[in-house]
Amino acid sequence: MTAPASFSTLAFERKVAAPPATLWQAWTDPSMRALWAAPSAEVTVDFLQADTRVGGREISLCRAKGQPDIRCEVGWLLLAPPRHSVNYEVLQSGGHTLSTALVTAEIAPEADGSRLRVTVQLSSAAEDMETGYRQGFGAGLDNLIRLSGRMMVFERDIAAPLDTVWAAWTDPAALPQWWGPNGYSCRTARIDLREGGEWVFDMIGPDGTVYPNHHRYTRHVPRARIDYTLHWGENGPKHADASVRFEDHGGRTRVTLTMIFATAAEYDAAKGFGAVELGQETLGKLAAYVGASRAPVAAPEGKA
Repeated sequence: MTAPASFSTLAFERKVAAPPATLWQAWTDPSMRALWAAPSAEVTVDFLQADTRVGGREISLCRAKGQPDIRCEVGWLLLAPPRHSVNYEVLQSGGHTLSTALVTAEIAPEADGSRLRVTVQLSSAAEDMETGYRQGFGAGLDNLIRLSGRMMVFERDIAAPLDTVWAAWTDPAALPQWWGPNGYSCRTARIDLREGGEWVFDMIGPDGTVYPNHHRYTRHVPRARIDYTLHWGENGPKHADASVRFEDHGGRTRVTLTMIFATAAEYDAAKGFGAVELGQETLGKLAAYVGASRAPVAAPEGKA
């Protein structure tokens, strides 16, 4: 016999030491969601499908040893960056629906960061899901807060077609010509910018200091997205995970580069030597390379 449905409203609130645009990226970007969604180290979340736009769906499987898999379907109903989102969420296991929910998120700026408020209107179907939902969802949000604290987001609108900007980032002959902050140059050992490829190179500063780098490319979605990892020198320790998104805006291109540093200490060190400003200079050189240099998108403190 099917248990009668029960209804509840859950409210979560978190203070975040990151600006709204950074928190928005962590909340909506599928790669970021895959990192913080699991409530504990004993649980894994595998994303099978992700389309973060109004009308788009996200499908993931939540797995825990000794427990049946839980399928989660998210559908985006409203996206108003960087302040407001609404989505539905359906949990299923063994072909049976466990719960459905309407999730509303609100991000508000504060003097030293942001405040996240999430309201979940939950309908439990097969059993009372409120306690488990409250614990699991709350743990995921705690992970989100920690992740946001070591993220940087760089954004720039470029007055050039998407195909032109994409080519500048994916052509092995082009990328080394503009990559890096003002006054820096690149010396390449080998380069393969395809998914599964790598770029081993030295960044050379204005004073001649050499900074060995190694990028490993893990994902390519043509004309839309590139994911890669940054290492300190060839096969060295990982410094950060990065993702760059390309969006067409009526013949212009919006480029959003997100970096998640390996540790909070790495983030603090990068911010201390000016990574926010240097990252924006790099996107400025990209704009200049494609012949469309213009002022960067205005950004709050902590976002390039």
